[in-house]
Amino acid sequence: MDVALAVHGRNVVNCRNGYDSCDRSKLTESESIALAVADHQRNVTDCNGGMLSCDRSKLTPFEAREMDAAQHQRNLAECKDGAGACDRSQLTQVEIGEVNGARRQLNASDCESGTGLCDHAQLTPQQTRGATVAEHQRNAQNCRNGWDDCDHSKLTPAEAQQTAYSEHQRNLAACKDGQETCDYSKLTAPEAKMLGDAEHKRNYTACLKGYGYCDPSRLTAEETHSIQQNSP
Repeated sequence: MDVALAVHGRNVVNCRNGYDSCDRSKLTESESIALAVADHQRNVTDCNGGMLSCDRSKLTPFEAREMDAAQHQRNLAECKDGAGACDRSQLTQVEIGEVNGARRQLNASDCESGTGLCDHAQLTPQQTRGATVAEHQRNAQNCRNGWDDCDHSKLTPAEAQQTAYSEHQRNLAACKDGQETCDYSKLTAPEAKMLGDAEHKRNYTACLKGYGYCDPSRLTAEETHSIQQNSP
C-alpha cells in the first residue's frame, strides 16, 4: 500500500512539473483538475513573458489581449534600452518620440561613463561638454591609480604632478613589500637608505633567530660576534 502511494505521489509530482514520465490516466479527478489549472496558468505566464513554450491557442480572448499588451510593452522597453529585438514598426508615433528621447539620453550616458556605444555625433553641445569633462576626469583617475587606460599627454600640469606622486608612492610600497614591480632606481636617497636599513635589520634578526632568509655575508663583525655568542 505504501509503495503504491509513493508511486502515485511521484506521478503527481511528475505531472505538475511537466515531465514526460507523467501518466495523466492515473490521476484522480481532483488531481487532473488541479493539474489543468496549473498548466493553464503556467502557459499564461509563459506567454506574458515571451517564452517559446507559450501556446497562444490555449489562451482566453482576455488573456490573449493581456499577452499582446505585455509583448508591446516589452518591445517598447527593448527599443528604449537599445537591447533585444526592437521592432519600431509596432510603435505608435508617441512611443517613437519616447524611444528617440530615451536613446539620446542613453547615448549621452554611455559617452559620459565611457561604456556602451557612444556616438558623439548625436550629442547636444551641452552633452558634448559633459562627456569631455567626464572623459578627462576618468583619464586622470586611471593615471593616478596606475590603470591601463591612461593617457599622460591629456593631463594638466597639476594632474601630472599628482600622478607622478601616486606612481612614486606605489613603487615605494612595492619595494617595501619586496614585490617584483619595485624599481629601486626611482627611489630617493633617503628612501633607499630607509629600505636598506630595514632589510639589514631583517637579515640580522633572521640570522640571530635562525628563521627566514639569512645572508651572513651582510652582517657586521659586531653582529656576527653577537650571533655566535647567542648560539646554543
